[in-house]
Formats: sequence, C-alpha cells, structure tokens
Amino acid sequence: MILHQLIDYEILRLIWWLLLGVLLIGFALTDGFDMGVGALLPFVAKSDTERRVVINTVGPVWEGNQVWFILGGGAIFAAWPPLYAVSFSGFYLAMFVVLAALILRPVGFKYRSKRPSARWRSGWDWALFIGGAVPALLFGVAVGNVMLGAPFRLNDNLFSLYEGTFFQLLHPFALLAGVVSLAMLVAHGATWLAVKVDSPDILARARRIGFWAGVVAIAGYALAGLWLAFGITGFQMVGQVVTDGPSNPLMSAVVREGSWLNAYNVRPWAMIAPVMGFVGMALAVRGLARGGEVSALLWSKLGITGVISSVGLTMFPFIMPSSIDPKSSLTVWDASSSHLTLFIMLVCTAIFMPLILIYTAWVYKVLWGKVDEDEMITNKNAY
Repeated sequence: MILHQLIDYEILRLIWWLLLGVLLIGFALTDGFDMGVGALLPFVAKSDTERRVVINTVGPVWEGNQVWFILGGGAIFAAWPPLYAVSFSGFYLAMFVVLAALILRPVGFKYRSKRPSARWRSGWDWALFIGGAVPALLFGVAVGNVMLGAPFRLNDNLFSLYEGTFFQLLHPFALLAGVVSLAMLVAHGATWLAVKVDSPDILARARRIGFWAGVVAIAGYALAGLWLAFGITGFQMVGQVVTDGPSNPLMSAVVREGSWLNAYNVRPWAMIAPVMGFVGMALAVRGLARGGEVSALLWSKLGITGVISSVGLTMFPFIMPSSIDPKSSLTVWDASSSHLTLFIMLVCTAIFMPLILIYTAWVYKVLWGKVDEDEMITNKNAY
C-alpha cells in the first residue's frame, strides 16, 4: 500500500478543513488584538508618550502574529486551490485594499519614531489606525459575502468566471458582518491593553471603549443570526455525495433552498460554537467593566473562537458557495488538492506546527510584562 493511502481521502479533506479553521482562529486570536490595538490607538492615548505605550504593547509581537495570516493563505493555496482561485481573483480589489492597509502597519511601526515632529507622528498614528481598522472590517465583510454566496461560475475546464463588482460586496448583511468583526477585534484589543498597559488613564479609556465595542459585537452577532434564519437562503447538497471522489465541484448536485441554520437540526452539537461566541464575548465585556485583566483576554479569545467556528460549522460542507450557479459551489468534498498533496502537507504540518507553537509561547513568555510611561521615556529602543 502507498503510504498516503493509510489515511482516507475523505478524512484528509476533513482534517484540512479543520486545520484551515484553526489557522484562521489563530490569526484572529493573535493578529486580531494587534488590529484592535491599532484601531484603538487614536482614542485611548492622548499624548505622544501614551501612544508610544500603546504601540509598544504590540510592537515586539505583531510580526510573529502575522505568521498565522501567511499560514492561512498558504493553506488555502495548497490545500484548496479552487477556493484560492475564486477568492483571490473575484475579491481582487478588496484584497488589494486589505493588503495596502496591512502594509501601513510595518511602515508605521518603523517610521513613526524617526522624527520628533508631532505632525509626523500623528500621521503615522492614523496610518496604524487604518492598518488595524480596515482589515478588521473587510475580513468580516468577506465572511458575510461567503455566507451570501459569491457571484461566480465554473466552466467545463473548472476555470472560475467572476461576475460581480467591488461595490456588490457591500451588501447590508456583509457590512453587518464587518461591523461585528471590527467591534469584536476592538474589544479584543482592549482586553490586551488591560493586560499589558500600566497607565490608569489609558486603561480607563480602553475599558470604556472596549466595553461598548463588545456590546455592539454581541448585538450584531445576534442580529446576523436572525438575518440568516429569516432573510438569507442557504445552500444544500442533494443526492449522493462522493466524499472520496475527484476534486470537481461540477460533479456535485447543489441547490439553494432553506436556511443556513438548518445545519443545527442536522448537527445539534454544533450549537456549542455560537454558545461559546455569546458567552465568551459577554464575559469579556463583564471583565472589562469590572477591571479584569487576564480573565477578560481569555474570555475574549473564547468568544472569537466561537464566532469563527460557528461560521464554519453552519456552512459545512460548503467553503465557497456560488450565488449565481449553485452547482459551481465549492465544498470540502470536491475542492481540495490531491490525496498525496494533502498527506504531504499534513506530515509537514505535524513537524513544523508544534515548533511554531513552542517558539511563539517562548516569545510571549520572554516579552511578558506591562508597559508604562516611564519606560517610554528611558528606553531609546522602543517604538
């Protein structure tokens, strides 16, 4: 028997669907608080010293946190090529806006303190704000559009033809998803500042803004659930599904009917995800209101994990449905790389993922501790 055949193709596809979710959650939990802190920067810090304190809470770790974003994009490219082709070509302009905003972050971190000019530093502070708020918003808009279905179709050669425009992505439901994403990550950034900042004024502002951002995230998440239940038609696979067959979406039978939330009738255990989302965000908000530090951050992480997991479990087995040609929709069972490719990737992941986790944990341990204003005055190497 060939080695890769020791694991069924169906199981490998499911494993890589789970790993993609893990990578996206890892990105949201780590780089998410970076983006949240960036979005909070102009509002929680008033003086130049205060802003340096806020920046230096994420300055030593933000580059390492970006690893999860790169790993997520690489996993999509290697494990789900049709998904990569449809999303990166169809959402090209939106992706360009996200990347342009993300590019502002390293430039802002490196150049902000190069000159003492207040105008110079203020400009880079707003660049860091854009680099945090815009991606946080647009990532949510992207998720909303995935649940609505993207306007693409596949021809007989499986070449994707995208028939939408950038402004069609700004559907009210997608914008609501963007608001939930932004508010959730702003609250997450506030919980990070509660752990890392030793400044009463910054903490008071961060907790106040984070509290209300968390409330908005909870309300928006509930509204999105109601909208999915009563205002958006879901997608269903019909007929016999060949889970170990070739990666050809056109061989599957898909119809657009019913509600996305029918998934919870089929898999009642999946309700744990939205419960985690609501409970985690609610307790994070409570922690911010009561002055919690580590507990608020951990509850925020639980809430984000629940929210992202609820999207994947609600849509399973779909990963990119088509709004104009349901039979072109991409699913876990028909949009993956080959059996051998998934196996080789899994072996590499089993070797290198633990190393990444160990190194990341070591870095956070070494860099743990609070940042205060006195340190910014005396530390010439700080941002």
